[in-house]
Amino acid sequence: MGWSSNNTKGEYNVLTRTIKSGAILVAGWLIVGPALAAGVHSGGHGHAMDFGQPGEATEASRTVEVTMGDNYFEPEKIQVKAGETVRFVVKNTGEFVHEFNIGSAAMHAAHQKEMIMMVEHGALEADRINHDMMKMDMGGGKTMEHHDPNAVLLEPSKSGEVVWKFAESADLEFACNVPGHYQAGMVGHIEVTK
Repeated sequence: MGWSSNNTKGEYNVLTRTIKSGAILVAGWLIVGPALAAGVHSGGHGHAMDFGQPGEATEASRTVEVTMGDNYFEPEKIQVKAGETVRFVVKNTGEFVHEFNIGSAAMHAAHQKEMIMMVEHGALEADRINHDMMKMDMGGGKTMEHHDPNAVLLEPSKSGEVVWKFAESADLEFACNVPGHYQAGMVGHIEVTK
């Protein structure tokens, strides 16, 4: 069983494959409007963001290991200090593609619309990333490639890393924006202290 979508008046019903426990996660109806046509993945976020910027692994004060299972993160909460550079080593131990993405709730909501587009175009499947489709030109030289410095998208059994230098202000989450995963609870919190 793979991704299933039902395009009726801009609504998409995304069904993920059977989870280890045998339950089926049905992502509710996601309302998508003209925002889908507005942007695509590559080049959409830029590098410097109000909550920080990409860091260098050599400048990291520590490494935080993050495990992504099917619809959960371990740990669920991470504390960082303002100005701190943290190296996140992320491993996907689940059966599905998952994302570790640092951002605000609003950023995740916008990003989820891009991820739906990736599924609709065949670039993202339940358990694999179609790298050729990710390179497809969506107009204006933009693609669906997932190269944002605050995120990593991983197939099952794969690892990756994000190195981030945190700014002072932040109400941050780390989340998986694969359709239905955020809504199923695949979101954690980052507390930035002084």
